[in-house]
Amino acid sequence: MALARWKRAARAVIVAAAGYAAVDPAVACTRAMFVGTDQVVITGRNMDWPEDMRSNLWAFPKGIARDGAAGPKSIRWTSKYGSLIATAYDVGSADGMNEAGLVANMLYLTEAQYGAADDRPTLAVSLWAQYALDNYATVAEAVDAFAKDTFRVVGGTIPNGAAAQLHLALSDATGDSAILEHINGKLVIHHSRDYVVMTNSPPFDQQLALDAYWKEIGGLTFLPGTNRASDRFVRASFLIGSLAKTADPAFISAVPGQNFENQSALGVLSVMRAVSTPLGIKTPETPNVSATLWRTVSDQKNRVVYFDSATSPNSFWVPLGDLDLKPGAPVKKLTIAGGRVYGGNAAAQFEAAKPFEFLRADP
Repeated sequence: MALARWKRAARAVIVAAAGYAAVDPAVACTRAMFVGTDQVVITGRNMDWPEDMRSNLWAFPKGIARDGAAGPKSIRWTSKYGSLIATAYDVGSADGMNEAGLVANMLYLTEAQYGAADDRPTLAVSLWAQYALDNYATVAEAVDAFAKDTFRVVGGTIPNGAAAQLHLALSDATGDSAILEHINGKLVIHHSRDYVVMTNSPPFDQQLALDAYWKEIGGLTFLPGTNRASDRFVRASFLIGSLAKTADPAFISAVPGQNFENQSALGVLSVMRAVSTPLGIKTPETPNVSATLWRTVSDQKNRVVYFDSATSPNSFWVPLGDLDLKPGAPVKKLTIAGGRVYGGNAAAQFEAAKPFEFLRADP
C-alpha cells in the first residue's frame, strides 16, 4: 500500500514538472488564508522577487480622490475606506488591508492577458488592488461589482523591465475569498470560501486540479518540495489546513496575550515562512526561483497587519485602529526601503508624506 502511494506521488511529480516547467515565472509569491473559531480570519502572503523592490508601507485615509492612471478614459473614484498597503517600487499597491477587513494580494501570473482596447473606461493594473480596497468592504460586494466588467484593466511595465502580468486575491473578515484573473483577454472570477491558497502559474483552475490530485496522496505521506508555484500551492494548502482551529493548550501559554487570534497569526506566519525561498538563493539550473523578500500576515478580525522582512532581524505590526484614516487626515509612510529596522507596534512611526504616483499604463 505504501509503495502504491509512493508510485502515485512519483507520477504526480512528473505531471507537475511536465505541466508547469514551461510556464514557471521568474517571480513567485504565495497567499494563504486561515479561518478559525471565534470569527478569526488571517491572510498571509509572501512577496518573492529577483531583486530589492524598495517596498514601503503607506497609510491612506478615506476620502482620497483617484483616477485610473490609464489615459483619458481612466475611471475616477473617491475612496470609501482607509487602508494600509505595501508597495512594489512605490509605484503600485502590491498588498494591503482596509479598515473593513478586506485584504487584497497581487501576485504574478505569466498567463495574464488583459485584452485589446475597447470602449470601456480604463484602470492601470498598478491600481487594481487599491481600487478594491478603496471601494469594498466584503469579497461578495467586490465580486458583484467586478463581475459587471464595466472597465478594462491595462497592463504596463514594472520598473525592473518585467511585464505587469498579475492576478488578484481578495479575502474578507467573514472568511470569504475570491481569485480574479484575466485569461485570454477575459476576466475570470473564482469565488468560494474554499479558495484559501493562491500562487502563480498556472491559472487558478489548473492549480485546483493539481491540488486535488495531491490530496489523494496525503500531506503526511509525501509533498512536492520544489519552489515552483504549483508545488508551493500544494504545500501551503496542506499546511494552512493543518493549523489548529481553536486555542492550542500545548502552545497558547507562550503566545502574547494568550489569545487565539495571536496564536493564529503566528501559525499563518510560520506557514508563510515554510513556503518561502531563502534570501539570496541563486541556482544556475533554476534561474526562475526568486527569493522571498517579505511577508505580510493580516488579522482581519482585529485589523492588524504584521510585516516580516527577510532583510530585517525583527518583525513588527501595525494596528489599523492606531492610524488616523479619517477623511482629511494626511497620507503617511513607514519607510522600509534601505534597511530600516522596526520592532513591536510601529504605527506611531509613520510619517506624513506626499503620496507616491501609481505606475501609469498606456491604454
